[in-house]
Amino acid sequence: MSADEHRQKAGTQPVPVAIVTVSDTRTPETDANRQYIEKRLTELGHITAAYRLIKDEPDQVADALTELATRDDVRIILFNGGTGISPRDTTYDVISRMLEKTLPGFGELFRMFSYQGVGAAAMFSRATAGVYRGTLVFSMPGSPNAVQVALEKLILPEINHLAWEVVRK
Repeated sequence: MSADEHRQKAGTQPVPVAIVTVSDTRTPETDANRQYIEKRLTELGHITAAYRLIKDEPDQVADALTELATRDDVRIILFNGGTGISPRDTTYDVISRMLEKTLPGFGELFRMFSYQGVGAAAMFSRATAGVYRGTLVFSMPGSPNAVQVALEKLILPEINHLAWEVVRK
């Protein structure tokens, strides 16, 4: 079956999404990424099923991933923040260990698109995606431009197809 046939079968049902912002400095009021993601999801008829704002601490990342992946009302989890190479950036390390299946193409394509805007600094990103307990997980950098690139160029164009492909156990 072709990708177009898959997209047709997937339909256009609302997809319930959880947003997790990983930041040591943002508050719910200053979380521009959450605001942007929620706005775009709503515009396209999707649902923000949950929101978490956590510190970049391994236990908080693991707990958020585990809790949200076990909820019946969450199909996709969007993490933003903590994907760089500084000592405080641990989100990638935790998520990559927990994923049961990976989508290497997400990180590869994300860095390709990022290269067009930021040049060689795109290699610093450890954006990743995969499946954990039947839930799609995307982990993208925390900069607003990075979130916009990941959402607009990769995730939103395939959101229904992605949600349809992953069937809960």
